[in-house]
Amino acid sequence: MHHAADILLTLFIVFVAAQIGGEIAQRLKLPGVVGEIAAGCVVGPSLLGWIAPEQIATGTPLDVLAEIGVVLLLFAVGLETRLEDLKKVGKVAFLVGILGVLVPFGLGGVWAHASGYDWGKSLFIAAAFVATSAGITARVLQELNALQRTESKVILGAAVIDDILAMLLLGVVVSLQGGEGFNAMHLITTLVGAIGFIAVIGFGGARAMRWNSSWLDKPHGQHSALAIVLALCLGLAYVSTLFGLAAIIGAFLAGMIASETRQQHTLEKQVQPLLALLTPFFFVITGSKIDLQQLASADALITLSVVTVIAIISKLAGGFLGALSLGKRGATIVGFGMVPRGEVGVVIASLGLAAGVFSDRTYAIIVAMSLLTAMVTPPVLAVLLKRDGGVAEPDTRG
Repeated sequence: MHHAADILLTLFIVFVAAQIGGEIAQRLKLPGVVGEIAAGCVVGPSLLGWIAPEQIATGTPLDVLAEIGVVLLLFAVGLETRLEDLKKVGKVAFLVGILGVLVPFGLGGVWAHASGYDWGKSLFIAAAFVATSAGITARVLQELNALQRTESKVILGAAVIDDILAMLLLGVVVSLQGGEGFNAMHLITTLVGAIGFIAVIGFGGARAMRWNSSWLDKPHGQHSALAIVLALCLGLAYVSTLFGLAAIIGAFLAGMIASETRQQHTLEKQVQPLLALLTPFFFVITGSKIDLQQLASADALITLSVVTVIAIISKLAGGFLGALSLGKRGATIVGFGMVPRGEVGVVIASLGLAAGVFSDRTYAIIVAMSLLTAMVTPPVLAVLLKRDGGVAEPDTRG
């Protein structure tokens, strides 16, 4: 039984550590998520030990809060993703999104299998190489005042497609972890089921909500609309697990559905305080689960270097090939813009650890890779955009 006072003290430590870590990271021109995860490493069992291993075990209050935090995070990502966005990004963004998934997934899977993993686990590891962090890339482009550039629009449009495909792949690889190993027919069945779930719930629900969302205004409560869509988020998160998919997929689809309502902008503002409170718990707990001793060897550091190089090159190649119609310079900018994995790679690593697919060492390496790719992007993009004739005028729309 967890003592209430101890739980409150731990919550305080985690939340304050997240704020300090995020602030330091942003002052160093790095994404806040990097600082939050680093803070988790510091206060976790590996260093200061302010968070004990038994406090972050599956089912503990901290673990539950972290799960709620990541569900809300993916809901918020979906809330910013509309079907119309997918239609407007054009052929270039579509090619970048497709190749930006296929190339990293293929190279990541081949490397994992060559490293001794069976194909089921190899595909799970490969999924961690796939999804671009749209949030990190968007923040970088905004800080560089480059959101109005053609390359930026392609990057952000492709990231939307990239996230959809990553969610689909994640659902497939999660369902393959039943101990049966690689089975082509099972893969096809799972793929069809995942596509069907996303098509019916995501696209069908989004269209239905677009046709009539006025019923959200009928309740008299000031936050009734938010309460309804959060209920939808939790409900679909649960339903997605019944289909063998990750809960975050259902949350993402719930966000996509809610994005079609007339209250979208209001909902985005109202959900921000919840994200500010709960999402940091996921990243700090993620960092606290990293056993730094797993990286304290030459072999681990070599593996981390190889994995990071594969992650960067594969995403750069996919984005570059998909955006060649913009010229080599533009394609290079797009390619590097697709590199950061950030929170998406961390989410997949956490799922792999919870499912028993990843060892502590593999988990530590994948999370470290996600952080390194997020750290590489800002300075490289800044150099490329400046060499390309400067950046766009500052975005003053707020």
